[in-house]
Amino acid sequence: MRRKQQKIRKLMSMALAFAVSMVVVTTAWAALSLVDFQSDLKEFKPSAQSETLTSAAKEKARAPEPSTLVLFGSGILGMVLSFVRKTYIVAKRAIDIFLASVAIVLLSPLFLFAAVLIKLTSRGPVIFTQTRMGKDGQLFQIYKFRTMKVDAEKETGPVWASMDDPRLIPGGEFLRKTHIDEITQFFNVLKGEMSVIGPRPERPEFVAKLRTQICDYEKRLTLKPGITGLAQVWHRYDETLADVRKKIKYDVLYIKRLCLWTDLQILFRTVRVVFTGEGAR
Repeated sequence: MRRKQQKIRKLMSMALAFAVSMVVVTTAWAALSLVDFQSDLKEFKPSAQSETLTSAAKEKARAPEPSTLVLFGSGILGMVLSFVRKTYIVAKRAIDIFLASVAIVLLSPLFLFAAVLIKLTSRGPVIFTQTRMGKDGQLFQIYKFRTMKVDAEKETGPVWASMDDPRLIPGGEFLRKTHIDEITQFFNVLKGEMSVIGPRPERPEFVAKLRTQICDYEKRLTLKPGITGLAQVWHRYDETLADVRKKIKYDVLYIKRLCLWTDLQILFRTVRVVFTGEGAR
Protein backbone atom coordinates (compact mmCIF):
# COMPACT_ATOMS: atom_id res chain seq x y z
CA MET A 1 0.00 0.00 0.00
CA ARG A 2 2.81 2.37 0.91
CA ARG A 3 4.64 1.57 -2.33
CA LYS A 4 1.55 2.44 -4.34
CA GLN A 5 1.20 5.73 -2.50
CA GLN A 6 4.87 6.51 -3.11
CA LYS A 7 4.46 5.77 -6.83
CA ILE A 8 1.37 7.98 -7.01
CA ARG A 9 3.19 10.82 -5.26
CA LYS A 10 6.15 10.43 -7.60
CA LEU A 11 3.92 10.55 -10.67
CA MET A 12 2.07 13.58 -9.28
CA SER A 13 5.35 15.40 -8.62
CA MET A 14 6.54 14.63 -12.16
CA ALA A 15 3.25 15.87 -13.59
CA LEU A 16 3.51 19.05 -11.50
CA ALA A 17 7.09 19.62 -12.65
CA PHE A 18 5.98 19.14 -16.24
CA ALA A 19 3.10 21.61 -15.85
CA VAL A 20 5.36 24.21 -14.23
CA SER A 21 7.97 23.81 -16.96
CA MET A 22 5.32 24.29 -19.65
CA VAL A 23 4.26 27.58 -18.05
CA VAL A 24 7.84 28.76 -17.75
CA VAL A 25 8.73 27.74 -21.31
CA THR A 26 5.63 29.45 -22.69
CA THR A 27 6.40 32.62 -20.77
CA ALA A 28 10.01 32.66 -21.93
CA TRP A 29 9.00 32.01 -25.52
CA ALA A 30 6.52 34.89 -25.37
CA ALA A 31 9.20 37.14 -23.93
CA LEU A 32 11.63 36.22 -26.69
CA SER A 33 9.06 36.96 -29.37
CA LEU A 34 7.92 40.27 -27.90
CA VAL A 35 11.08 41.90 -26.56
CA ASP A 36 13.17 43.57 -29.24
CA PHE A 37 15.77 45.87 -27.75
CA GLN A 38 17.00 47.15 -31.10
CA SER A 39 13.58 48.40 -32.23
CA ASP A 40 12.89 49.90 -28.81
CA LEU A 41 16.13 51.89 -28.99
CA LYS A 42 15.33 53.18 -32.51
CA GLU A 43 11.92 54.44 -31.39
CA PHE A 44 13.32 56.25 -28.38
CA LYS A 45 12.93 60.07 -28.67
CA PRO A 46 13.56 62.65 -25.92
CA SER A 47 10.54 64.70 -24.84
CA ALA A 48 10.33 68.50 -25.19
CA GLN A 49 10.39 68.93 -21.43
CA SER A 50 13.70 67.16 -21.14
CA GLU A 51 15.23 69.54 -23.66
CA THR A 52 14.53 72.54 -21.34
CA LEU A 53 16.37 71.10 -18.37
CA THR A 54 19.50 72.93 -17.24
CA SER A 55 22.83 71.26 -17.63
CA ALA A 56 22.95 70.53 -13.88
CA ALA A 57 19.48 68.97 -13.94
CA LYS A 58 20.41 66.95 -17.01
CA GLU A 59 23.42 65.60 -15.15
CA LYS A 60 21.23 64.47 -12.26
CA ALA A 61 18.42 63.12 -14.41
CA ARG A 62 20.64 61.35 -16.91
CA ALA A 63 19.16 57.97 -17.93
CA PRO A 64 21.33 54.90 -18.31
CA GLU A 65 23.17 54.51 -21.59
CA PRO A 66 21.26 52.47 -24.21
CA SER A 67 24.09 49.93 -24.28
CA THR A 68 23.75 49.51 -20.50
CA LEU A 69 20.03 48.85 -20.86
CA VAL A 70 20.70 46.27 -23.52
CA LEU A 71 23.31 44.49 -21.41
CA PHE A 72 21.07 44.58 -18.35
CA GLY A 73 18.08 43.29 -20.27
CA SER A 74 20.07 40.58 -22.01
CA GLY A 75 21.50 39.52 -18.64
CA ILE A 76 18.04 39.09 -17.14
CA LEU A 77 16.85 37.28 -20.27
CA GLY A 78 19.86 34.99 -20.08
CA MET A 79 19.04 34.13 -16.46
CA VAL A 80 15.43 33.38 -17.40
CA LEU A 81 16.49 31.17 -20.31
CA SER A 82 19.00 29.34 -18.12
CA PHE A 83 16.29 28.65 -15.54
CA VAL A 84 13.90 27.50 -18.27
CA ARG A 85 16.48 25.11 -19.74
CA LYS A 86 17.30 23.56 -16.35
CA THR A 87 13.60 23.19 -15.52
CA TYR A 88 12.85 21.63 -18.88
CA ILE A 89 15.73 19.14 -18.56
CA VAL A 90 14.18 17.93 -15.29
CA ALA A 91 10.71 17.72 -16.87
CA LYS A 92 12.22 16.05 -19.95
CA ARG A 93 12.85 12.89 -17.92
CA ALA A 94 9.16 12.63 -17.03
CA ILE A 95 8.26 13.17 -20.68
CA ASP A 96 10.73 10.44 -21.70
CA ILE A 97 9.19 7.92 -19.30
CA PHE A 98 5.69 8.73 -20.55
CA LEU A 99 6.60 8.57 -24.26
CA ALA A 100 8.66 5.40 -23.90
CA SER A 101 5.91 3.60 -21.96
CA VAL A 102 3.26 4.56 -24.50
CA ALA A 103 5.52 3.66 -27.44
CA ILE A 104 6.31 0.17 -26.07
CA VAL A 105 2.60 -0.58 -25.68
CA LEU A 106 1.52 0.83 -29.05
CA LEU A 107 4.45 -0.68 -30.96
CA SER A 108 4.20 -4.14 -29.39
CA PRO A 109 2.91 -5.67 -32.69
CA LEU A 110 6.07 -4.39 -34.41
CA PHE A 111 8.21 -6.02 -31.71
CA LEU A 112 6.60 -9.36 -32.53
CA PHE A 113 6.83 -8.78 -36.29
CA ALA A 114 10.53 -7.93 -36.16
CA ALA A 115 11.35 -10.91 -33.93
CA VAL A 116 9.56 -13.36 -36.24
CA LEU A 117 11.17 -11.83 -39.36
CA ILE A 118 14.68 -12.12 -37.93
CA LYS A 119 14.18 -15.70 -36.77
CA LEU A 120 12.78 -16.79 -40.13
CA THR A 121 15.53 -15.21 -42.23
CA SER A 122 18.72 -15.77 -40.22
CA ARG A 123 20.41 -17.64 -37.42
CA GLY A 124 21.33 -15.94 -34.22
CA PRO A 125 19.77 -13.80 -31.49
CA VAL A 126 16.87 -11.44 -32.17
CA ILE A 127 18.23 -8.61 -30.02
CA PHE A 128 21.66 -7.16 -30.72
CA THR A 129 23.51 -5.26 -28.00
CA GLN A 130 26.40 -2.90 -28.53
CA THR A 131 28.46 -0.65 -26.28
CA ARG A 132 27.76 3.04 -26.77
CA MET A 133 28.94 6.20 -25.02
CA GLY A 134 26.28 8.26 -23.27
CA LYS A 135 26.07 11.39 -21.16
CA ASP A 136 29.38 12.47 -19.59
CA GLY A 137 31.18 9.58 -21.30
CA GLN A 138 29.33 6.82 -19.46
CA LEU A 139 29.19 3.51 -21.33
CA PHE A 140 25.99 1.51 -21.70
CA GLN A 141 24.57 -1.35 -23.77
CA ILE A 142 22.20 -0.18 -26.50
CA TYR A 143 19.43 -2.52 -27.67
CA LYS A 144 18.61 -3.03 -31.34
CA PHE A 145 16.86 -5.64 -33.43
CA ARG A 146 19.64 -7.51 -35.22
CA THR A 147 19.81 -6.55 -38.90
CA MET A 148 23.25 -7.96 -39.72
CA LYS A 149 24.86 -11.37 -39.77
CA VAL A 150 26.35 -12.70 -36.55
CA ASP A 151 29.96 -11.52 -36.11
CA ALA A 152 29.51 -9.06 -38.98
CA GLU A 153 32.59 -7.08 -37.89
CA LYS A 154 34.82 -10.04 -37.16
CA GLU A 155 37.01 -9.36 -40.20
CA THR A 156 36.52 -5.62 -40.70
CA GLY A 157 36.37 -4.33 -37.13
CA PRO A 158 34.18 -1.34 -36.19
CA VAL A 159 33.03 0.40 -39.40
CA TRP A 160 30.15 2.66 -40.40
CA ALA A 161 27.14 1.23 -42.21
CA SER A 162 26.93 1.94 -45.93
CA MET A 163 24.52 1.75 -48.85
CA ASP A 164 23.77 -1.84 -49.93
CA ASP A 165 25.74 -3.19 -46.97
CA PRO A 166 26.58 -6.87 -47.74
CA ARG A 167 26.47 -7.72 -44.03
CA LEU A 168 22.68 -7.19 -43.85
CA ILE A 169 20.43 -10.20 -43.35
CA PRO A 170 17.33 -10.72 -45.55
CA GLY A 171 14.80 -8.20 -44.25
CA GLY A 172 17.52 -6.22 -42.49
CA GLU A 173 17.38 -3.40 -45.01
CA PHE A 174 13.62 -3.07 -44.47
CA LEU A 175 14.02 -2.96 -40.68
CA ARG A 176 16.62 -0.23 -41.01
CA LYS A 177 14.77 1.81 -43.61
CA THR A 178 11.64 1.88 -41.45
CA HIS A 179 13.72 2.33 -38.26
CA ILE A 180 11.91 -0.62 -36.67
CA ASP A 181 15.32 -1.95 -35.58
CA GLU A 182 15.60 0.99 -33.15
CA ILE A 183 12.30 0.73 -31.27
CA THR A 184 13.93 -1.54 -28.66
CA GLN A 185 15.84 1.54 -27.50
CA PHE A 186 12.72 2.72 -25.67
CA PHE A 187 13.85 0.26 -22.99
CA ASN A 188 17.15 2.18 -22.81
CA VAL A 189 15.05 5.30 -22.26
CA LEU A 190 13.14 3.69 -19.38
CA LYS A 191 16.46 2.66 -17.81
CA GLY A 192 17.61 6.28 -17.92
CA GLU A 193 20.50 5.61 -20.29
CA MET A 194 18.94 7.48 -23.21
CA SER A 195 16.35 10.13 -23.95
CA VAL A 196 13.73 10.04 -26.68
CA ILE A 197 15.35 13.11 -28.26
CA GLY A 198 19.05 13.91 -28.17
CA PRO A 199 22.38 13.39 -29.98
CA ARG A 200 22.86 9.92 -31.42
CA PRO A 201 24.97 7.67 -29.12
CA GLU A 202 28.29 6.76 -30.69
CA ARG A 203 30.59 3.80 -30.20
CA PRO A 204 33.56 4.46 -27.87
CA GLU A 205 36.00 3.34 -30.60
CA PHE A 206 34.77 6.13 -32.85
CA VAL A 207 34.55 8.69 -30.02
CA ALA A 208 38.22 8.17 -29.13
CA LYS A 209 39.22 9.12 -32.70
CA LEU A 210 36.64 11.81 -33.47
CA ARG A 211 37.08 13.84 -30.28
CA THR A 212 40.68 14.56 -31.37
CA GLN A 213 39.73 15.42 -34.97
CA ILE A 214 36.56 17.49 -34.57
CA CYS A 215 36.20 20.68 -32.55
CA ASP A 216 33.26 20.77 -30.09
CA TYR A 217 32.74 17.01 -30.42
CA GLU A 218 32.61 16.51 -26.65
CA LYS A 219 29.76 19.04 -26.30
CA ARG A 220 27.36 16.37 -27.56
CA LEU A 221 28.24 14.30 -24.48
CA THR A 222 26.69 16.90 -22.14
CA LEU A 223 23.19 15.52 -22.85
CA LYS A 224 21.70 12.06 -22.79
CA PRO A 225 21.81 10.47 -26.25
CA GLY A 226 18.50 10.10 -28.07
CA ILE A 227 16.60 7.69 -30.28
CA THR A 228 15.84 10.62 -32.57
CA GLY A 229 17.28 14.11 -32.73
CA LEU A 230 18.02 17.14 -34.87
CA ALA A 231 20.93 15.46 -36.65
CA GLN A 232 19.02 12.20 -37.09
CA VAL A 233 16.06 13.81 -38.88
CA TRP A 234 17.93 16.40 -40.94
CA HIS A 235 21.15 14.59 -41.78
CA ARG A 236 22.00 11.19 -43.25
CA TYR A 237 23.90 8.39 -41.53
CA ASP A 238 27.65 8.85 -41.07
CA GLU A 239 29.81 7.53 -43.88
CA THR A 240 32.72 9.99 -43.85
CA LEU A 241 34.44 12.41 -41.49
CA ALA A 242 32.68 15.27 -43.31
CA ASP A 243 29.32 13.69 -42.39
CA VAL A 244 30.33 13.60 -38.73
CA ARG A 245 31.43 17.25 -38.79
CA LYS A 246 28.05 18.27 -40.14
CA LYS A 247 26.26 16.10 -37.58
CA ILE A 248 28.17 17.78 -34.76
CA LYS A 249 26.92 21.17 -35.97
CA TYR A 250 23.34 19.90 -35.69
CA ASP A 251 24.04 18.47 -32.21
CA VAL A 252 25.55 21.73 -30.93
CA LEU A 253 22.64 23.68 -32.41
CA TYR A 254 20.19 21.39 -30.60
CA ILE A 255 22.00 21.93 -27.30
CA LYS A 256 21.76 25.70 -27.76
CA ARG A 257 18.06 25.61 -28.68
CA LEU A 258 16.96 22.92 -26.23
CA CYS A 259 13.31 23.57 -25.32
CA LEU A 260 9.86 22.03 -25.67
CA TRP A 261 9.18 23.70 -29.03
CA THR A 262 12.42 22.32 -30.51
CA ASP A 263 11.61 18.81 -29.31
CA LEU A 264 8.08 19.00 -30.74
CA GLN A 265 9.47 20.02 -34.13
CA ILE A 266 11.89 17.08 -34.05
CA LEU A 267 9.10 14.66 -33.13
CA PHE A 268 6.94 15.84 -36.04
CA ARG A 269 9.91 15.57 -38.39
CA THR A 270 10.64 12.07 -37.06
CA VAL A 271 7.20 10.87 -38.13
CA ARG A 272 7.96 11.99 -41.68
CA VAL A 273 11.39 10.33 -41.67
CA VAL A 274 9.93 7.03 -40.42
CA PHE A 275 7.30 6.91 -43.18
CA THR A 276 9.63 8.05 -45.97
CA GLY A 277 12.78 6.22 -44.87
CA GLU A 278 14.93 9.35 -45.28
CA GLY A 279 18.53 8.93 -44.18
CA ALA A 280 18.20 5.24 -43.34
CA ARG A 281 21.03 2.74 -43.90
